[in-house]
Amino acid sequence: MEQSTTIEIAAPPERVWEVMSDVERWSDWTSTVTWVRRLDEGPLRAGSRAKINQPKLPETEYVVTELEPGHGFTWVATAPGVLTTARHTIEPLADGGTRVRLSVEQSGWLGSTMGRFYRGLTDRYLATEAAGLKAWCERR
Repeated sequence: MEQSTTIEIAAPPERVWEVMSDVERWSDWTSTVTWVRRLDEGPLRAGSRAKINQPKLPETEYVVTELEPGHGFTWVATAPGVLTTARHTIEPLADGGTRVRLSVEQSGWLGSTMGRFYRGLTDRYLATEAAGLKAWCERR
């Protein structure tokens, strides 16, 4: 079960990537994240690990599985019976702005059950994160 949101941001892709890839600062621009703690050093890259604490959700460890600098990244978290895949993609627009797509997919034998259980919360969190990213990137 996949849920997603797309938003256009009046800021260049480089600026959006700078904010999006600095995962430890996400709590600065979205209320859906209490904190993110990187478990390794250096720039975000394939193999990077981070723990995330979010209101109403269990603390989760994500591992970056795909990353294309300036264009987005995918990270996954595992729990018994559930694989959570979160994608963050950036697309440049002709006017110099950026289109961002945020998505979360729940799979595995419990994935559809968990996806349905958290459906409303996930939709709200995706919308809040997109709006926060837009406001943060456009204010500078």
